[in-house]
Amino acid sequence: MCGRLAITLPPDAVRDYFRYSEQPNFPLRANIAPTQPVPIVLAQRDGQGLVARHFRLMRWGFLPAFVKDPKDYPLVINARAESAAEKASFRHALRRRRCLFLADGFYEWQRATGMVSRPYLIRRLDRLPLGVAGLWETWIGPEGEEVDTACVLTTAANGAMSGVHDRMPVLLERDQFDLWLSPDEHDTEEAACLMRPAREDLLELVAIGPAVNKVSNDGLWIQEPTSEEMQPVPVPKREKKEKKVTGQGELF
Repeated sequence: MCGRLAITLPPDAVRDYFRYSEQPNFPLRANIAPTQPVPIVLAQRDGQGLVARHFRLMRWGFLPAFVKDPKDYPLVINARAESAAEKASFRHALRRRRCLFLADGFYEWQRATGMVSRPYLIRRLDRLPLGVAGLWETWIGPEGEEVDTACVLTTAANGAMSGVHDRMPVLLERDQFDLWLSPDEHDTEEAACLMRPAREDLLELVAIGPAVNKVSNDGLWIQEPTSEEMQPVPVPKREKKEKKVTGQGELF
């Protein structure tokens, strides 16, 4: 599961890392949530057949082309890497429309029975951007309206992540970007082999406060580490019901 992202590095540094053509001046976002615009990089061929990477903003919430009315389709923010090739919703995008979410961190919540969930910021130890593997699709409505949409691909958690959650985003290294972003269908099988858990020494997990739970909180301050222990879930008090008095003795 991946339900929140962060992109807080300067736009120039992000562009140098992902090597896309455009130079967008996007704002710092420390708490990107589903249905919001997310920065994406994809690769397409130009009129001369050359492949180039491009920056796009897309809706985080994948809509397959066959959907008639988005209101009747569930919000799809993640796709399981293990089954994406078999699902009608994702298999065409996996062949031709792979992308990378631009991020330098994501959030996950550790859940324990009877305890309030604890949020974690997950980022690279070297603080470089994260190449988060995803799929994209342009949905065309009945009136000809077009919406670019995308979802994150997830895989089994590596050892570091498994203490917090059993899933994690598919994270790619810079030397894997060309293969993953290739628009050529014959690269699909090789690209699919990249969908695996991240290496154990890639990430650090930072326990943070609950401010990230609220989407409107969007600043670097929500990423401040905390040493607070997990707290038990408050048990609601039950109101005592007045016993109904009757003129007869009661058995129970």
